[in-house]
Amino acid sequence: MSGVGKDPVNQPMIRHWCEALGDTSPAYTGPDAVAPATMLQAWIMGGLSGHEGRTDAYDELLGLLDEAGCTSVVATDCEQEYLRPLRPGDEVTFDTVIESVSERKTTKLGTGYFVTTRTDVRVAGDLAGTHRFRILKYTPARRKAPGKPGARRPRPVVNRDNAGFWEGVAEHRLLIQRCTGCGTLRHPWLPGCNACGCLDWNTVEAGGEGTVYSYVVMHHPPFPAFTEPDPAADAAGPYAVGLVELAEGVRMVSNVVGVPHDKVRIGLPVRVEFRRYEDDGGSGDGADGGDGAQVLPVFRVLESGA
Repeated sequence: MSGVGKDPVNQPMIRHWCEALGDTSPAYTGPDAVAPATMLQAWIMGGLSGHEGRTDAYDELLGLLDEAGCTSVVATDCEQEYLRPLRPGDEVTFDTVIESVSERKTTKLGTGYFVTTRTDVRVAGDLAGTHRFRILKYTPARRKAPGKPGARRPRPVVNRDNAGFWEGVAEHRLLIQRCTGCGTLRHPWLPGCNACGCLDWNTVEAGGEGTVYSYVVMHHPPFPAFTEPDPAADAAGPYAVGLVELAEGVRMVSNVVGVPHDKVRIGLPVRVEFRRYEDDGGSGDGADGGDGAQVLPVFRVLESGA
């Protein structure tokens, strides 16, 4: 496939990109600005309407793989090589070829083929960069149907940086790190302060009340250990994951419970609740973990916000 970028390299797109990534480098502003090198693919994407110059070869290849039973696809990785900077006003052209198709491979997802395309990006005929994109076109591996009993909840990763937080949770205390240099509160726990760089810190205990700042509803993959209120009640039940802003100002990700997933809304008042999860995924009465159980903080919607 050959084509021309739908827009020339331009400052507004560069600004949006840098704002999204929080990149404040002066190299991307002013009269001598260049585009971030990692924007290489942004200038050649076709958008929702696609590219008119696309050939049928790629679609024919995917069709053959579909006929062979490789009906699922997942992007695996991309590689980019930068040969010259792109500047506002540059008109980019590109050529895309199917570079390789692997032998049939077996992965955890299933068996299939890795398909790699290579796109050469040019400005005024000079090669500016190369973009390789790789997908796995595969036949899904057969999986055992999830049984209702015995659903085990994954355990959090505890390391030397966050061990104090989980020790507090085991005692039904919600501890927040506080920088002793500038007093900034932070969560999740980190070895140093993002505000001033100080490595010294202590903790304050949060009151546990907050509001739903944002949330998502997880529908897939179905995981009975996360369903609410009874993990064994519905193996396919959706559940809400909220970003909760505590009264102290920090935000924390956890499950929002106490109302159906479709009743969760931004701004709902919540309060922390410490739950004891047995080794089989069942939820207990909030006692300290033991005999393989674990204690986790969740946030229950207050009655006034239901």
